[in-house]
Amino acid sequence: MQTKARRDVSKKVRAFYEGCSFPGYEEFETPFDLAQKARKGVYARLLDEQLPLGAKILDAGCGTGQLATFLSMVGRPVVGIDLTWNSLEKANDFKRNFSLRTVNFAQMNLFSLGLREQSFDYVFCNGVLHHTADAYGAFKNLVRLVRPGGYITIGLYNTYGRLLLDIRRWIFNATKDRFTWLDYFMRQKGMGEEKKRIWFTDQYKHPHEDKFSVGKVLRWFRENDIEYVNSIPKIKIGEQFSADEQLLEQNDPGSSFSHLLCQLSWFFTEEKEGGFFITIGRKGPG
Repeated sequence: MQTKARRDVSKKVRAFYEGCSFPGYEEFETPFDLAQKARKGVYARLLDEQLPLGAKILDAGCGTGQLATFLSMVGRPVVGIDLTWNSLEKANDFKRNFSLRTVNFAQMNLFSLGLREQSFDYVFCNGVLHHTADAYGAFKNLVRLVRPGGYITIGLYNTYGRLLLDIRRWIFNATKDRFTWLDYFMRQKGMGEEKKRIWFTDQYKHPHEDKFSVGKVLRWFRENDIEYVNSIPKIKIGEQFSADEQLLEQNDPGSSFSHLLCQLSWFFTEEKEGGFFITIGRKGPG
């Protein structure tokens, strides 16, 4: 991908999030409040329970840094990087207010990473690559940061799981954002208006978005000596992600036909997650 295209998309995405950085920290009076909320989510809770205490972690595209902060609370050294200064300011304000010493934040572009290669045990990049001009190029840059035997986790919008949302986006654009009740979250009475606004803006007004299939992600893994470990949701027919899932325990990825059937089912079941899927892999010994 040409450097100019990368710069143009990065500029648009940075401007978008400078005006719409989320989530905020207003509801958290202490780090304990943040931890309590994080543990209500199965994925964050399992990470905290299963990642070794001494693991060195990178959260690439950390946004306002809530996951990075949460994972650092037991003493894990965590680095959070993001393109958007406003988001990092929220993360750093919380870090300074409570003198959190094991998490650090830096403004950084995925295409010019100022980090030492093979220096992290775990690299997370969730909800980020699909907003770049060259998702595969950014992925390869992140792979270089993972030590041999370490893990990389990427979260992306799925080609199939995003279809209904794409239809709704077309309807909203054609009707000047009428019929917003068609979106699941916009119908929730218990969700505040500001959170609804942020959700709607991020999902339907983003300046750049790509979508990816399970097969493409597994191909990225194979081409970069990354062995498939696990996924959320599962990509093998008959398997279900459980509340006590062993995230880093290797699973059989199944066949291409199984991937297709699972993704077709996401068309109907992934509305609440915006067609988002997570894939975990382990880097080879090198």
